[in-house]
Amino acid sequence: MSLIAVKDLSLIRAEPLFAGLDLSIARGDRLGLVAANGRGKSSLLRILAGGEDATTGGVTRSRGLVVAFAPQDPPERLLSLSLYDAVRDALAPEIADTESWRVDILLEDLAVEQATRDTAVGRLSGGWQRTMLLARAAVVEPDLLLLDEPTNHLDIGRIGVLERFLAGLPRDCAVVAASHDRAFLDDVTNRTLFLRPQESADFALSYTAALHALEERDAARDRQFENDMRKVKTLRQQAAKLKNIGINSGSDLLVVKTKQLSDRADRLEERARPAHHERSAGNIRLTASGTHAKALVTVEGAEIATPDGRVLVKIGKALIKNGDRVALLGENGSGKTRLVERMRAALSDADPQIRGAASLRLGYSNQALSQLDGFATPWEAVKQSSGLSDHVARSQLAGAGIGVDAQTAPIARLSGGQRARLAMLLLRQTEPNFFLLDEPTNHLDIEGQEMLEEELIRHQAACLLVSHDRAFVRAVATRIWVIEDRRLVEVDDPDPVFDRLMAG
Repeated sequence: MSLIAVKDLSLIRAEPLFAGLDLSIARGDRLGLVAANGRGKSSLLRILAGGEDATTGGVTRSRGLVVAFAPQDPPERLLSLSLYDAVRDALAPEIADTESWRVDILLEDLAVEQATRDTAVGRLSGGWQRTMLLARAAVVEPDLLLLDEPTNHLDIGRIGVLERFLAGLPRDCAVVAASHDRAFLDDVTNRTLFLRPQESADFALSYTAALHALEERDAARDRQFENDMRKVKTLRQQAAKLKNIGINSGSDLLVVKTKQLSDRADRLEERARPAHHERSAGNIRLTASGTHAKALVTVEGAEIATPDGRVLVKIGKALIKNGDRVALLGENGSGKTRLVERMRAALSDADPQIRGAASLRLGYSNQALSQLDGFATPWEAVKQSSGLSDHVARSQLAGAGIGVDAQTAPIARLSGGQRARLAMLLLRQTEPNFFLLDEPTNHLDIEGQEMLEEELIRHQAACLLVSHDRAFVRAVATRIWVIEDRRLVEVDDPDPVFDRLMAG
């Protein structure tokens, strides 16, 4: 039974985001919504939720349908409420008192501790705010649950909680999740919609299998297009020859035949359509300066501690060699980010416990993209971080997906994906030979994640990275460090670690 159906739906902003979209969502569907940054995913979710109007087309909902939407960011009016009260606020006022037990059960299922429940939403991390928004949506017991980037800012353990929660929903509850997390999409979805300006593609497959099917379909369409255009060229050549013969012979029949061939070519050319090729949301390009040093970073006898002196992890001896791409895994609060921060400080100043090679050039990016702090505009950031000419600076910003108008606008107005690409562009200017990357894929779409993977691998860049993105770690890492029982250990395979962390 269809819960909601859209027919010939289109959304046009400065340009068409999607058009001619037909989609039906049935009970129990688990639909992954995939598109590049800024290509209409969030808008489509809001249209399905009834909070935004499409440009054309219609949305039909089943009688009595309950739809709940978990956006990416909390509305401002919730920031002063505790997490508990923000979730309770989603209940209708007439049942909030008698049905508040739903909130308690839900927050228990989502493993939210009492201290977190009592904390004001505005003081919570991005991950806990995401959990609150999910709980607000789920507490109304919807027939259709809409999730916008639900894994952003979640560590691997919280992603495990989310996946188990979704798996435990009533079987007839449908879920639509817009996400750039490839592993999450593979784990929780049974359908994938690739949202496109024209001819969006819907497959009854989870992400990876659906992507392969899409690539095969697009390749077949490109082959058909090339074949059709060869036929068009042949028909036009035949028509031209026949026209000359007809003119020379004065044959009316040949003139008619010429027109028939031309008409056939016109009809075939009008019908022929190449496969859609996604316009890039912006390039990610890195450079890596060379070094002959075998060991870029040496850690020996280091203790990583909290500001109040509580030891989080002890490191006996560890080396990062030229070309190593080391992924650092561990539970939330185990000391991953503090280790990255300590290493960054140590490589800038003398530290007997963490030493860098004399030729080391550091490139650093954290999940808050703090390297953008202090710059008013993208233009200022690039010009002050490099010796590029004005023309080259504008060209590189445009290549990173930051158009001319946005280049001199406040950085705060950029989307998350644009800010992430700008941060990678600034990294490129420093020409590092060692990268410290803390959650580098947080704001990147799938295209951006794959570009970053390719660049790190192509340049054989040495790096230490912290990431909750399992697909990214699997693609990039050549070594795996794990913080467990306050010790740093190295393992060969990240998957058992992922499984353990996700199981809680």
